[in-house]
Amino acid sequence: MKKISRRNFLLASGVVTIGAALTACGGSSSTSTAASSTASSAAASEAPAAGGKTLNIWCWNDEFQSRFNDYYPEVAEIAADKSTTTLKDGTIVKWTINPNDNNNYQNKLDEGLLNQESAADDDKIDIFLVEADYALKYVDSDYTLDVKADIGLTDADLAQQYQYTKDIVSVDGSQRGTTWQATPGLFAYRRSIAKDVLGTDDPTEVQSYLSDWDKFNDVAAQAYAKGYKMLSGFDDSFRTFSNNIAAPWVDGTTINVDENMMKWVDQTKEYTDKGYNNKSSLWDSQWAADQGPTGKVFGFFYSTWGINFTLLGNSLATPVADGEKPQVGNGIYGDYAVCEGPQPYYWGGTWICGAAGSDNIDLIRDVMQKLTCDEAIMKQITLDTEDYTNNEKAMEEIASSDYKSDFLGGQNHIALFAEAAKKIDMSNAGPYDQGITESFQAAFKDYFTGNVDEDTAKENFKTSVQEKYPELTDVVWPA
Repeated sequence: MKKISRRNFLLASGVVTIGAALTACGGSSSTSTAASSTASSAAASEAPAAGGKTLNIWCWNDEFQSRFNDYYPEVAEIAADKSTTTLKDGTIVKWTINPNDNNNYQNKLDEGLLNQESAADDDKIDIFLVEADYALKYVDSDYTLDVKADIGLTDADLAQQYQYTKDIVSVDGSQRGTTWQATPGLFAYRRSIAKDVLGTDDPTEVQSYLSDWDKFNDVAAQAYAKGYKMLSGFDDSFRTFSNNIAAPWVDGTTINVDENMMKWVDQTKEYTDKGYNNKSSLWDSQWAADQGPTGKVFGFFYSTWGINFTLLGNSLATPVADGEKPQVGNGIYGDYAVCEGPQPYYWGGTWICGAAGSDNIDLIRDVMQKLTCDEAIMKQITLDTEDYTNNEKAMEEIASSDYKSDFLGGQNHIALFAEAAKKIDMSNAGPYDQGITESFQAAFKDYFTGNVDEDTAKENFKTSVQEKYPELTDVVWPA
């Protein structure tokens, strides 16, 4: 395997500027005593053998922390400030959470990994989390352990996981991470707006109107005529195009801009000029408001995590406390539904990696086995939170059941996600993806708003990406 050297790993640290990204991230989920009890009794493996007395876990928000505290059967006590979790054997789990903004998480993680050899045992990083857009930076390095050869997971443990979730964290046959979630994408639309524009809110019928981009654009025109926006802003459809490129962004030292990316540019420019969007950006206040009770937007492209973590919360007129279930009638809770949309895609994902130098290998194995491989635990997480978990058998059981989401008007969205998950292809993912895509979106936003022409946007993209990655010497545009 070609691994990143210590010197090159250091050079790679901090090269990507991350905006206010929330990829595959959510707030705290509620603690479910029943779920924890179910998971505990169903866990297949015994408690891990003794290792170090501190398990250090590094991440950028509290999503995995909530999954760990709610569903890992060995949890005994959670500190009031949630900075630590005590396990039944007395091990202290210390949470180090560094937000993503301005590459802060990666910068601090890189520094910690580079100092791993000299750190005291109880200060060494044991587990760290990575996202899809930069996973390969860590996977293809000496700082990440093989989940089978080094940590001890078996092929049987991993058998029910979706193949793409294993492929993205594998290099030359060595799998170096594992995840509890799969993140296929769908199109979430407002039922009331679909009825007004199309005369139906039925997901199968709505899909027939949105099954390709030409049809999608036709509906955008119809929605506009009725006083609605088809999408909220510039970035909403980006992932459906970027996840369907024909080849990786980078070949050697050359950035190849796929023609699909220019289709996104053309569509977004048209939507902006014609008033089919609200000129918002991901995560800004306009975008969030467009998903709520006063919103006039037909729909949003969202993967699994976005629906239960972000869209649901934005739909409410009155926020609810952790653990409290919203009710139909609170804002537009119950007015959304999902369909496949014009193209299959994925968005985000969070992987658990074991850090080289850890003195808690047995515990890492147990955490990975129970929180990413245990069928009963994976199924319970989905039933409790509506998130889509990384166990094909468990998801197929829910998909074929009478499961219903109140938020989605009684729809079994797991059935659609189960079909979409089979179509995910990560073969074109690369270590530069996050930095390149953020530069691409930023450069062309000035074009969409009329501040620059298209040629200037292209030059600005080239300048931005070469500032991040000086080793990438050229940009080739589609003919």
